[in-house]
Amino acid sequence: MTQFRPCIDLHQGQVKQIVGGSLNDQGADTNFVSQYDAEYYASLYRKHNLTGGHVIALGPGNKEQALKALAAWPKGLQFGGGVNHENAAEFLSAGASHVIVTSSLFDGGQFSWDKLEQIKSETGAERLILDLSCRRTDQGWNIATDRWQTVTETQVNAQTLAELSQHCAEFLIHAADVEGLQGGIDQDLVKLLGESCPIPVTYAGGARSLEDLKLVDSLSGGNVDLTIGSALDIFGGAGVTLAECIDWNRQQAV
Repeated sequence: MTQFRPCIDLHQGQVKQIVGGSLNDQGADTNFVSQYDAEYYASLYRKHNLTGGHVIALGPGNKEQALKALAAWPKGLQFGGGVNHENAAEFLSAGASHVIVTSSLFDGGQFSWDKLEQIKSETGAERLILDLSCRRTDQGWNIATDRWQTVTETQVNAQTLAELSQHCAEFLIHAADVEGLQGGIDQDLVKLLGESCPIPVTYAGGARSLEDLKLVDSLSGGNVDLTIGSALDIFGGAGVTLAECIDWNRQQAV
């Protein structure tokens, strides 16, 4: 059954919610900047046993906050953002349950199987999550790297999902075109993931209410989990409360 999965998005050393497609070297369109640090949110998720959440560093200047979050809930959160074969072990040792990678698996816009094997040798497939965040294209959806600004030639389709599922524990997939807009999820992408993902997968992008948890559950046959960011009350949103998401998870576990 579909579960709510929490997030902590870090940008310029602060917990924020941004419009995903706007992220670049100069900054990003921002929906929310928290008065609290990453440790606060990690402790909150730990208190309510919200598992499988992710901490994402959006650009440089976020390592200190990321490490605080991981220390606040050892093995309770995944970490991504600038992870490669040289630093993956550091974040796992710091408390991450898994590391999340995207950009470091590409070389000149091309997916590199050698780079995948390189990082897998450091983490093992069981502690590796592949972030296949994507943008819509004429072909369907293509993986987007470098803070979602570079659209690669690698498509998110049944074949890609089947091939890559043999090398990781989970997928994390942001629909970058709708991320942070609170305009609704990419229903077609959720359907594809529900039909084609042979391993656990979390979708993020556009969720705006508790109804979206129900919708993802229905569209995916319960095979896709959902992250809600900007619409959540703890991030300044008015669409859904953390308490409602906690109750949803409890009901699904019965």
